[in-house]
Amino acid sequence: MPDIDLNLLIALDVLLQERSVTRAALRLRLSTSAMSRTLSRLRDALGDPVLVPAGRAMVATPRAEAIAEEVHMLLTGAQAMLRPPPPIDPRRMEREFTIRANEAFTQLYAAKLSAAVSATAPSVRLRFVPKPDKEISPLRHGTVDLEIGVISGEGHELRAQTLYRDSYVGVARAGHPLLDAAVTPEGLCAWGHVVFARRRDRSSPADEALAALGLSRRVAVIVPGFPAVIAVAAASDLLGLVPRSACLALPGYTTALFDLPIQMPELVVSQIWHPRMDADAGHRWLRALVFEAFRKGP
Repeated sequence: MPDIDLNLLIALDVLLQERSVTRAALRLRLSTSAMSRTLSRLRDALGDPVLVPAGRAMVATPRAEAIAEEVHMLLTGAQAMLRPPPPIDPRRMEREFTIRANEAFTQLYAAKLSAAVSATAPSVRLRFVPKPDKEISPLRHGTVDLEIGVISGEGHELRAQTLYRDSYVGVARAGHPLLDAAVTPEGLCAWGHVVFARRRDRSSPADEALAALGLSRRVAVIVPGFPAVIAVAAASDLLGLVPRSACLALPGYTTALFDLPIQMPELVVSQIWHPRMDADAGHRWLRALVFEAFRKGP
C-alpha cells in the first residue's frame, strides 16, 4: 500500500469549504499553482475529480459531498488530540489513583490525603497498596500511579520529587538496660535485634557500618515493616533501627529512641512516578497534593 500524505486531508477540507482553488490557496498560504497541484494529487488519491467547474464557480462531486463532513470531523478530532489538554477541574474529575507506600506512610498520611481529596475532588478515589519490594515494573506498566519511598538504583528512568529527608534512630523498650549509659557500637551488638528486611541475603547499611568496625549484630527476628520493628522492640529486649519518621506513627508504645553510635546514610524520601505520566493533568494534580501534604507535615 503506497504511503498517504495526511496533509492532503487539510487541503481537501479547505477546498470543500471554499469551493475555490484561489480562496483555498489564500487560507493555506500557498500559491494558486501549488494549490492546483495539490488538487491534482487529491484527484489521483481519491480517483475522483473532487471539484469541477460550474460556470465561473466550482462545485463538489457527489463523492466529495459525501465525505466532506467526515473529513472535517477527522481533522477537528486530530487537532483536538494534538493540543495541550485544557486545565483540569478537580471537582469534575472521576478517577482512581493507586499509591504504593510502606505501612508507616499509610498510617501517617492516608487520612490527611483522603480529606484533601474529598475537599477538592469528591469523585477521586485513592487506593493505597503495600510496598513489598523496590521493583519498578508497576510504575512502568501503570498498575501504580505514584510511589512513596527511596528511589532505587534501578529507577534511572523514573521521575522523583524529594518530599523530606530522614535519618535512622535506635528504638528500644522504655527502661532498657542499654540506655543506662552512652550507647556504643559494642553495646549495640550486645543485644539481639529485630529488623525489617525485604531480602534475607541482603546486608543493611547498619551491618556494613558495624562490619567496618569489626563488629556484627545478632538478628533475632525479621518482620515485614518498620511499625512491626517498633512493636517488637517495645515488647522485648530486642533493639530496632528505624527511620525517625516511622516513629511518628507509633500507636502509644512505651519506647525510647536513641541516637546511633554508627554512621548511617541519610534517607531521601521522594514521590516517584514514570515519565509517561509527566504531562497528565490529573497526575500533576495528585503530585501537587502529596507534596503539599508533606510540606505541612503529618
